[in-house]
Amino acid sequence: MRKVLIANRGEIAVRLVRGLRERGLQSVAVYSDADRASLAVQLADEAAYIGPSPSSESYLKVETILDAAKRHGADAIHPGYGFLSENAEFAAACRDAGLVFIGPPAEAIRDMGSKTGARRIAIAAGAPVVPGTTAALENITEAKAAAKQLGYPVLLKASAGGGGKGMRRVDREEDLESALRDASSEALRAFKDGSVYVEKLVVEPRHVEIQVLGDQHGHMIHLGERECSVQRRHQKVIEECPAPVMSQWPQLRAKMGAAAVKVAKAAGYYNAGTIEFLVDRDGNFYFLEMNTRLQVEHPVTELVTGIDLVEWQLRIAQGEHLTIQQEDVTWTGSAVECRVYAEDPEQNYMPSPGKIEHLREPSGPGIRLDSGIYAGWTVPMEYDPLLAKLCAWASTREGAIQRLDRAISEYVLTGVRTNLGLFREILADPIFCSGHISTAYLDEFFARRTPRAACPEAELAAALVLALPSNEPRATANGVRTSKWATAGRTEMMR
Repeated sequence: MRKVLIANRGEIAVRLVRGLRERGLQSVAVYSDADRASLAVQLADEAAYIGPSPSSESYLKVETILDAAKRHGADAIHPGYGFLSENAEFAAACRDAGLVFIGPPAEAIRDMGSKTGARRIAIAAGAPVVPGTTAALENITEAKAAAKQLGYPVLLKASAGGGGKGMRRVDREEDLESALRDASSEALRAFKDGSVYVEKLVVEPRHVEIQVLGDQHGHMIHLGERECSVQRRHQKVIEECPAPVMSQWPQLRAKMGAAAVKVAKAAGYYNAGTIEFLVDRDGNFYFLEMNTRLQVEHPVTELVTGIDLVEWQLRIAQGEHLTIQQEDVTWTGSAVECRVYAEDPEQNYMPSPGKIEHLREPSGPGIRLDSGIYAGWTVPMEYDPLLAKLCAWASTREGAIQRLDRAISEYVLTGVRTNLGLFREILADPIFCSGHISTAYLDEFFARRTPRAACPEAELAAALVLALPSNEPRATANGVRTSKWATAGRTEMMR
């Protein structure tokens, strides 16, 4: 493996360019019309144009991606996450074209990509699974019978895909038919597969996932868990490692890790992957699904374990043996990550495309920022508005939260709205700080939250701070101390 084409964009493309360079490998970044001036394109050794801005005409076109790899002499492809990363046909097409696919085998992607198929594999491997159907529902009569047997509330879920699409909670039988119709329709639009299955709803669960890593020679380990319960619309917003729940049930990590390894082995899996579980209020855990790729939130695992997942993805793809034994894996300190989006939480998370006018990124001990942006770059409207992932590590969870809050207070980003201000509210919330959270946390937070009032003093302070040269201190501006919102909320105040 000498040259790798990165079939992705944004911050993950930047992360992969850097990871490849550290391994002495050349990189080829792909780009659409909207991404001509992207940071990944500027940093990569080479860049390949793949078409118009809509992802269906560029990043999702298998033939175009393969042609770009051929034209640039790439001998491998890294899919990142999203787009074609969990497309079994793409993985197989790479293999058929003589390209190394830096990920799992196509067969494992296919088998675990079907939620019903993955449930059957997990059951066969002996992993606990949420009660539900193991095949797609054929009609409303079958759905009613299954829901009645499980007992309401139930959850309708698309057999393919993820991200909350094709998912509906149903509390009463009279709502089942319309929910089934809506879930199936949404799944068909999103994944070209309208099949839906039903499972018992786990009330107030935690979303805890296990990172697995395995080579092509049958050696598989786990790298512990990540807490992913802070979500909006089933999309993760804040992730951390270790999960706070582990302090309540110390044996849970070993049990979940062992179950994850069994499921991954049963699927014939290798490379990096994630087994996702729900954990109920009594400490019982249930297999949810598998993500057959690198996760967005992988940095918190890297910070706590010291294991570079991208490096190992590359080494495993080259056929190397995984030299890490399960007993070698240790977890030191705590890491928390927030996903920085160009969106407005006050307006139902409306995306906020536009030109980034001013950018000053935080740094310091224990801070990691995986970013794909720069001042003067225009955030396109065609893609997911993820700008960066800001992570903080410290010896304790409390220290990591405080350090992350400090970093956000130094984050200056103007021209688009972001969710940075919301993060500072969450990090100061006693319930979040206690670690007693569930997947319902963010909705409950907004229900009890007092909307932030405008702060003229903070607006003035922010304006003064932005007027300072970049090497000037930002704690004060002409004697006016910069408040919490003068930095984290600056995107809203300076528009």
